[in-house]
Amino acid sequence: MEIKSQIFKAYDIRGKYPEEINEKAVEIIVKSLIKKLKPKKIVIGHDARLSSPELYRGAIRQLKTKSADRRIKLKTILTGMITTPMLYFLVNQLKADLGIMITASHNPKEYNGLKFVGKNAEPISGKEVYKILISN
Repeated sequence: MEIKSQIFKAYDIRGKYPEEINEKAVEIIVKSLIKKLKPKKIVIGHDARLSSPELYRGAIRQLKTKSADRRIKLKTILTGMITTPMLYFLVNQLKADLGIMITASHNPKEYNGLKFVGKNAEPISGKEVYKILISN
C-alpha cells in the first residue's frame, strides 16, 4: 500500500478516511515508528469520530504483534476513547515512551489521523514520522 506524503503535516498525520488514511495505513505507520523508536511503554487512545475505533484496532494489532515478539518488551496501555490532553497527561504520569492518539482534531468528520508524542509528551511531527517511514 502506498501512503500519500501529503497526509504528513507539521503537527500530525491526517487525511480523508478511508481514501488517504485507513486501518492498513495506520498499521504501516505504527510499525515503522516502533521499529525506529523502540519504545518500552506506549499509551494509545482515540477520539469519538466514527472511524476512530477501526484505526485504533489497526494500531493495536500492530502493537500486539510487536508485544508477541519475545525480543521486544513492550507494555501497551489501551485507554479507549479519551481526549488528547488526557493522553498527554497519561504519557507523563505513566512515564511512557510513546503516546498515540487517533484523531483529526478540529477537521471535518470525513477526516481522521494520528498524533504522536514521545517522552514527557513531546510532540513528534507528521513530517518526522514521514522521514522515519521512508527510511525503513
